[in-house]
Amino acid sequence: MYQDLLDKNKKLAVIGLGYVGLPIALEFARKIKVIGFDINAKRVEMMRNNIDPSQELESSAFDGCDIEFTNDLEVLKQANFFIVAVPTPVDEHNVPDLVPVQRASETIGKVIKKGDYVVFESTVYPGCTEEDCQPIIEKLSGLKNITDFKLGYSPERINPGDKEHTLAKIVKVVSGCDEESLDVIAKVYELVVTAGVHRASSIKVAEAAKIIENTQRDLNIALMNELSIIFDKMNINTFEVLEAAGTKWNFLKFQPGLVGGHCIGVDPYYLTHKSKELGYDSQVILAGRVINDGMAGYVAKKVLQHIIQNNGNVKDAKVLVMGATFKENVSDIRNSKVADVIKELKSFSLNVHVTDPHAESDEVKHEYGFELMSEIANDYDAVIVTVPHSAYKEFDDAYFAGITKPKAMIADLKGIYRNKIKNRFYWSL
Repeated sequence: MYQDLLDKNKKLAVIGLGYVGLPIALEFARKIKVIGFDINAKRVEMMRNNIDPSQELESSAFDGCDIEFTNDLEVLKQANFFIVAVPTPVDEHNVPDLVPVQRASETIGKVIKKGDYVVFESTVYPGCTEEDCQPIIEKLSGLKNITDFKLGYSPERINPGDKEHTLAKIVKVVSGCDEESLDVIAKVYELVVTAGVHRASSIKVAEAAKIIENTQRDLNIALMNELSIIFDKMNINTFEVLEAAGTKWNFLKFQPGLVGGHCIGVDPYYLTHKSKELGYDSQVILAGRVINDGMAGYVAKKVLQHIIQNNGNVKDAKVLVMGATFKENVSDIRNSKVADVIKELKSFSLNVHVTDPHAESDEVKHEYGFELMSEIANDYDAVIVTVPHSAYKEFDDAYFAGITKPKAMIADLKGIYRNKIKNRFYWSL
């Protein structure tokens, strides 16, 4: 398989061309023949014109790539090595939504042939690849894992907006259903990952490794958020505390903030869901989730309290929210906790304006029901800077004084204006 891919006698296919799938597909396409498959015809057409629908990659990223973009199963049948990179969200009850990965498994079941390889990259709970996806592929194809095709798992480590820690520079965890598949899968990924690969002993180990990466970050941020609530009651600035504590060599430099996106705010629920199925109710992990999911309400109430104390008439008050994406310098609005802040503010009958230099207003409207403002006013009772976009870091005290009332609050969630706001009431997590 490896040599046939290298000699371009066989093709590799990536199923799902979002934030994870497209960079992987293009990286491989510089070395071997690739089929980029996505069910969204509009996205496929954009990529055929060297446009990344996720706005992460420049058009030059498509240069020199031997890739065919398609949503046609007949074209997908030409591939022999399949990589699945579809999203794995949770529903409104925080229950894992396996529909995308199950549908991808159905697609593979319709096109897979004897001798083919299938590697899942989507973040799932340990056991999902073999217990949920494999049976679907086997049922639709009539083939059996190990004897007819090879199954593997290699967790994605794409970080949207990060131009430093790119695919090639991050060690790739790989796993297979047997020794042969592990060796082949490792060699294939070594084609594009210059940092090297780590060979996990089993698919379950690789799945578990991925899910605890984000669970660990979630818990550490939850601790920072809880500390920020405590320190606020003590009139201590959390970021000053972290700056002081960070002078010790082994202090982990996490910060408080809203925890959204498609990884940190989602993946822990996959682990706790599986844990509950096995008869163990998570305590520490879910406690962290409760704290992080509650931060939107905490922020909204702090702003409301200030407005009540300084305005009186809440229904006439105006709040500007700066930042709608789930993190800085990206256009990704999936599972953005900023939307929860806005929902809370509106529940108090506040008039809320939202702006973001990276997000698309139509997309925000479709996903969350509110639009972005093209022009902002000059009489806000509060401004909440939720995401530290680079464009926001240029603003100063005079800027905020110019768009707010004299007794307005500047809620700087990530502390980027610390010690810079003098003419308005300043607050941060």
